Amino acid sequence: MTTTSTAPDFAAIKQRQQATWASGDYAIVGTTLQIVGESLAEAADIRAGEQVLDVAAGNGNATLAAARRYARVTSTDYVAALLERGRRRAEADGLEVRFLTADAEALPFEAASFDVVMSTFGVMFAPDQATAAREMLRVVRPGGRIALANWTPPGFIGRLFKTIGAHVAPPAGVKSPALWGSEEHLVSLFGPHARDLRVQHRLFNFRYRSAEHFVQVFRDYYGPTHKAFAALDATGQAALERDILSLLNELDIGRGHGLVVPGEYAEVVITVA
Repeated sequence: MTTTSTAPDFAAIKQRQQATWASGDYAIVGTTLQIVGESLAEAADIRAGEQVLDVAAGNGNATLAAARRYARVTSTDYVAALLERGRRRAEADGLEVRFLTADAEALPFEAASFDVVMSTFGVMFAPDQATAAREMLRVVRPGGRIALANWTPPGFIGRLFKTIGAHVAPPAGVKSPALWGSEEHLVSLFGPHARDLRVQHRLFNFRYRSAEHFVQVFRDYYGPTHKAFAALDATGQAALERDILSLLNELDIGRGHGLVVPGEYAEVVITVA
């Protein structure tokens, strides 16, 4: 008896993902993560005049951080509406940035075009992880840097993904985005092409009025959670909400004065050979 496995249809999965991230309003959540972009820009040692690419930029946290350091920044995402939010933020701050709709798995740039390639909680969601990594490596110059902020598997967001996945199954054959927060997985993706690969585990504190407020915001605005709730009937929605609230209350360190949930992420800087 033999069994055959079918490769995932990455094009169809990507189309659904694009609709997911275009749903809700990710920028409402994204702007709270600005400090991560600033930290990553410092970790990557962004210099004035460097050519910097932000991949899966969302509403532009890493984009703005690099532009504030007088780099020449190109901000890309496959959701045009998110790029527009980034454009408006850059204009409000008087920052010069080039914005371009682009797929992380098929970047429209020549090889070795950039000194630094960045992504904060963005490229980790590409369904074909190996192709996304190869594209980042292709467009960065030898001796350049790839700088990433990725949620870790055991951290809060990694556990949130698992909680959602227990109620709404993820696409078959697609690896968890949280693997990008695993040093072993990063080495498998980038190690053969890296002169140096450094991973620093950091915490981002999710700060909301309460656990219920967090669920409301993520249900209304964060694409994956928004779509998960929409896929369930009323009973399923109540069960998912109950499980997310349980996770939040387990991890809350706010001691009754607002919700404070530490979310571990990996701050990664790779120097390309």
